[in-house]
Amino acid sequence: MIRAATGIAVPILVLCLGHVFSNAVRTIPAMAADVLMRDLGLTAEALAQITGAFPLAFAAVMIPVGIALDRFGVKRVALGLLTVAGCGAVLGAMATGPWSMLLAQVVLGAGCSGMLMCPITFAARGLSTARFAVWSGLIQALGNTGMLLSASPLALLVEALDWRAGFLACAGIAALALPLVALLVPGDRPAAVPARSLGADVREVARMAAQPALRGVMVFVFASFAAVLGLRGLWGGPWLMEGKGLDRVAAGNVLLACTVALTVGPLLAGLVLRRVGHARALMAGSHLACAVFILLIVGGGPGGWLAAMLGLPMLPVAWDAVLLVLFGGIISFQVLAFSIVRSAVPPEQAGRALSAANLFFFSGAAVFQALSGAMAGWGGPSAALTTFAVGLLVCTLGFLALRPR
Repeated sequence: MIRAATGIAVPILVLCLGHVFSNAVRTIPAMAADVLMRDLGLTAEALAQITGAFPLAFAAVMIPVGIALDRFGVKRVALGLLTVAGCGAVLGAMATGPWSMLLAQVVLGAGCSGMLMCPITFAARGLSTARFAVWSGLIQALGNTGMLLSASPLALLVEALDWRAGFLACAGIAALALPLVALLVPGDRPAAVPARSLGADVREVARMAAQPALRGVMVFVFASFAAVLGLRGLWGGPWLMEGKGLDRVAAGNVLLACTVALTVGPLLAGLVLRRVGHARALMAGSHLACAVFILLIVGGGPGGWLAAMLGLPMLPVAWDAVLLVLFGGIISFQVLAFSIVRSAVPPEQAGRALSAANLFFFSGAAVFQALSGAMAGWGGPSAALTTFAVGLLVCTLGFLALRPR
C-alpha cells in the first residue's frame, strides 16, 4: 500500500483535479458545436470525427499509461500527463481550422488518458476493496464536476467571449493542478520488478482483459462511457438547440441538471453497492434503463414516435430535462466496473488492470462517436443519440451473457 488509508484523502483529491480538467475539456463541444462548426468550417459529421480523435488518442496510449503507473508511480505520471493536457488545451484555443483542432484533440486525448487512472490507482493501492468501492465513486463524482463547468458556465462564457475561452479556462485548471500535485502527492514508485519488454506488458494487459472474471466487464464498458460522452459531451447541446429550439444558455441549464446527476450518481452507486451488493445486476439494470431513457428522449422530439402516439408535434423540454437527469444519475453505476476489476487482481497489478478497463471505456467511445457522426449526417442528432441507445443494449446483453458462472 502507498500509505495508510487515513492519510490518502488529500493526495486523491488533488489528483482528481486532472479528472476535472478531462471532463471539462472533452465536453466543450456540447455547448459550442454550432460556433465550432462555423469558425472551423466543419459539418456536424466532421465535428464528430474530429472530436472522436480525443477518445481514440486516449485509448491508444492507455496501456502505456497503465504500465507507467505500475513502473514509475502515480505522481510522476500525473505530472507528465497534466503538462501534455495543458498544452493540448492551449492548442485547442489556438485552432484555426480542422487540422489544427484535430491536433489539439489528439494531444488532449493523450494527456487526459490517465487523469482518472491516477487517483483510482492511488486509491486502489492504499485502500481495502470495500473502502475502494466508495472512494472510486467519490473520485468519479469529483471528476464529473468538470462537466458542471462545461454546462451553463461555458454557455455564458461562449456568449460573452467565444469558445476559445473555454479551452483557455481548462488550461488554467491544468496550471493549477501541476504545483498542487508536485507539493501534495507523495512519491509512490512501486517496488522494482524484473525488466520486461513493452510487448510483454501489452500481452499481460490483454491477458487480464480476457480473464473470465473480466471479459464481460470489458464488453460492458465499451458502450458505457460512449453514451455519456455522446449525450453530454457532443449531441446533447445540438439536440436541445436544434431539436427543441432552446438558446445556448437555456440548453446549458438543462445539461447542468444532467451533470449534477452525473456528479451525485457515482457516490450513490458506491453506497448502494455497499448496502445491497450484486454489482453486476446493478450495472446491467442501470444501463438497460439508460438505453430506454435515450429512446424516450428521441421519441419525444419533433416527429418522434412517442410524440406522434400522443398527437403532439413534440414533448416539452421538461420531458428531456427529467430524462437527462435520470440518465445522469443511473448511468453512473458504470463506476462499479472498477470495483469488479480491482477485486480480480492483486494490488501490484492494479494500474494495468484498471487501465485495461479504461482502454475499453475510451476505445468504445471512439468507435461510437465516429458511428454517431455518420448517423448524424444521415438523420441528425436524433439518429446520433439512437446509436448510443443501441450500443448500451447490445453491450449490456453481452455483459450478461459473459458473466462468470
